[in-house]
Formats: sequence, C-alpha cells, structure tokens
Amino acid sequence: MSNATSPGVSTPPDAGRAPGAAEGRTTLAVKARAYVALTKPRVIELLLVTALPTMFLAAGGVPPIGALVATLVGGFLSAGSANAFNMIIDRDIDRVMHRTRQRPLVTGTLSVAEARVFAWTLAVVSTVVLGVFATWLAAALSVAAIAFYVLVYTMLLKRRTEQNIVWGGIAGCFPVVIGWAGVTGALDWPAWILFTLVFLWTPAHYWPLSMKYRDDYEAADVPMLGVVRGKPMVGIQVILYAWASLACTLLLIPVAGMGLLYSGVALVAGAWFVGEAHGLYARAIRGASELRAMRVFHASNTYLTIVFLAVGVDPLLPF
Repeated sequence: MSNATSPGVSTPPDAGRAPGAAEGRTTLAVKARAYVALTKPRVIELLLVTALPTMFLAAGGVPPIGALVATLVGGFLSAGSANAFNMIIDRDIDRVMHRTRQRPLVTGTLSVAEARVFAWTLAVVSTVVLGVFATWLAAALSVAAIAFYVLVYTMLLKRRTEQNIVWGGIAGCFPVVIGWAGVTGALDWPAWILFTLVFLWTPAHYWPLSMKYRDDYEAADVPMLGVVRGKPMVGIQVILYAWASLACTLLLIPVAGMGLLYSGVALVAGAWFVGEAHGLYARAIRGASELRAMRVFHASNTYLTIVFLAVGVDPLLPF
C-alpha cells in the first residue's frame, strides 16, 4: 500500500524566499501524499481492473464514454472513501503491524478529524458522480459497498472470525456490479457471475498473504486463517477456492455467450492458478511455504487481471 514519505530537505535556492515558505510547501506535499495513501490506491487499481472490462461486456462492445468515465471516477472515489474509513477504524492495529506502521493516521501526518472529513467527502462526491453522470442504481450499489466494507467487514467480522475475508470480501465484489449498472442501469446474470468470481477468488488471493504476515496479524489479535490454522489447512482452502474460481469463469461462457478468446484464457489461466495453489499446499506440508505464499498472492493478481482483460476484449471480437 502507498505510504506517505518525507521529501528531501530544501536546498540553498530557497534561501531568498520568505521564512517558512519551503516548510509550508513541504507540509502541503506531505499532506497530499497522506490523503492519497488513505485511499489505498493499489487496492483501488485492482478494483478498477474488474469494473472496466465488465462495462465492455455489459455494453457488448465499447460503452458510452460518459458513463464509462463517470463510473470509473465515481468507483475510484467510492473505494477511496471505504478505505479511508477502514484506516480510521483500524488505526490501533495499524500501529502494531509492521507493514502498516507508516500509514498516515499512525505517523500523525493526518489527524482522525481530517481523515473523517476526507472519507465522508469522497463518499458524498462519489454518490453524486455515479448518480448524476451514470445511473442511480450504480450510486446505490456504491453506497452499499462502502457500508458493507466499513460496517460488516471492518467493524463486525475482521477481529472476530477466521472467515472475515470470505464474507467481508463481498465488498470487493461490488465494483463489478457497479460497472454493469453504470452502463445498463440494471443487473443481469453475467454481472452476478462475475460478482461470484471475485467472491471466490478473494480468499485464494488473501489467505496466502495472511501466511506471509502471520506474526503481524497475531500481534494485532486479528484471527486471519493463516494465524488460527496450520499452513497445510490454509493451503487446502486456497486450492478449493482456486478450483471454485476456475469453475465460475467457465460458467460465464454459456450464460454470457463468451467467445473463443475468453474461453481459452479462462481455461489456461485457471489451470495455471490452480497449479500455483497446489504448489503452495505441497510447500506447506514441507514447512517451507513463505516464499511460495507470496508467489501465489502475486499470481492471483495476475490471474484475475488476465481473466477480466479477456472479459473486456472478447465482446470486441467477431468470434
């Protein structure tokens, strides 16, 4: 995740300027980066990777540019709002975990009040953008996504159950249906299949990460599966969800009338991802699974990107 970093010290060319001017600009730059960090931009990138191709499938080709831009901008702001609220609530455990200690609310770069105003502003603006320039169904789904991520995952599930990422991961499925609704103003079966695909993919994506950062989550008292279960059990669960993801991609073929490109990509990419999951389990049995866990984590990102790229390109082809 992106973290705010301190810029370099001013050099002599600033000497002739008014005292405090350089410090003011530096503070502004640091604040700006901190606000960007609140949105978790790398997470949002992955969400938009699923939303954009879905809009091409929903339109059966190139969607209207106005709806496309509004949905992407509104979706970006919506996800940024949810992530900012998440950082506000989780700032106590972020102080404990090594990989999150540089987040702006931990370092004090931003105050809780500043973050709260920012989060609410993004929520309101995203709703207006989606409702006015796309569809009000997309706007309603965006509000539901924020509420689910903040209230259900962050506040209710994350610190209470090892299944937190399974059900809490539903929030990450919303960009698909928001994208579909942003183009069509409705929700059809292909949208729900893609929603289910992201739902099934999420545990296989996130649980390897929980193996890598097991000590962090244990110190923060967050019961991720990698903390409360042994590595072989995590490996088995990743295998099951990887196979389920593959099956879901194939279900889209008859339902959405997908062509040869998507069908081939779904089969080949799915087989590769399943193979990586089996490799994780094999390494977990031998006890040397940390590097393999991150390999599967990164492979899951590549897998989802490839599949959704095929989702977006397939409607543009005549076969």
